[in-house]
Amino acid sequence: MEKIFDLAIHGRGAASITRILIMEKVPTPGFINFQRDGTFANIYAGAPEEKSYAWTIAQVKSIMKDETYIGHTIHYRETNISFKNKRRIRKPQSEWVRVENTQEPIISEQVFRQVQEQIANRRRKCKDGTTQIFSGLVKCADCGWSLSYGENRQNSKPYGHYHCSKYGQGTRQCSMHYIRYDVLYAYVLSRLQYWSRLVQHDEERLLKRLLNANDKGQAAARKKQAAELNKAEKRKAEVDTLFARMYEDWAAGRITEYNFSMLSGKYQSEQAELDTKIEQLQSAIATESQNAADAEKWIALMKECVNPTELTAELLNTLIEKIVVHEAVKGEDGSREQEVEIFYRFIGKID
Repeated sequence: MEKIFDLAIHGRGAASITRILIMEKVPTPGFINFQRDGTFANIYAGAPEEKSYAWTIAQVKSIMKDETYIGHTIHYRETNISFKNKRRIRKPQSEWVRVENTQEPIISEQVFRQVQEQIANRRRKCKDGTTQIFSGLVKCADCGWSLSYGENRQNSKPYGHYHCSKYGQGTRQCSMHYIRYDVLYAYVLSRLQYWSRLVQHDEERLLKRLLNANDKGQAAARKKQAAELNKAEKRKAEVDTLFARMYEDWAAGRITEYNFSMLSGKYQSEQAELDTKIEQLQSAIATESQNAADAEKWIALMKECVNPTELTAELLNTLIEKIVVHEAVKGEDGSREQEVEIFYRFIGKID
């Protein structure tokens, strides 16, 4: 299962993954169950070797969409047509019952969600048989819609280009956000080559840059957050102890009902404030830790893509979450400037 999701997250489709599994003779789940428990003996007992790795595209597609592998269980996906007709039909997804964390996950939820996103943005082949490597990644900066690919064949040298798909509907609800394919390709490749060089020559410096760890102000802020959390947790423990003692005093008749009500209101209010503060500080510190882990993940991915000389769908899906294209601005001298933002996986936008 890990292999299927690893291939998928690197841009492979179900058909391509199926061919790889068959070529590498990876046993199917059914054959593994037969070897382990003796189930499906009617299928595998005495069957030729090829049957043990007879994967199908439908089987791979089903695995790629199955939440069982991230630890969740889905109930009531199907139902009978009626009391009399027992034929099973698939129910709308809105009617499924989803129970989370019912078993240990095999695949991380982050990987699973990324694969679902890539399935939704699956590339379709053009009329000439080619596939657009940027499909599903290029977005309009103003409306957020995907940019559509087109070709200009009127020139002596035809070229591809992208434009806002919402504008292309003719509603004039957005502007064109036109960018040539070769311009986009060259820019994205140059940025990936730049980050690849940094990873190779000074990985530690790049990590600090991603985390802004060399910023003394942020380092001081993190230290202050940790100190505030420690102080808040200590005070929370003190207030809990004081409240418990006060209750004992009230029960023993050592303080009046009036004083108990007044002090309990005060302590309960402080407890609520401290709970909120502790939760916020813990969340902020956890976010810092997650940022560090995400930066390390991205650097590890960049190490796998050393000195890229061309762009592929697999490379783009591995490293990039989305590419945001702004409307071009024309200068008085006729020059054309256009901002393109690249948001990388795990770390977002970096300059």
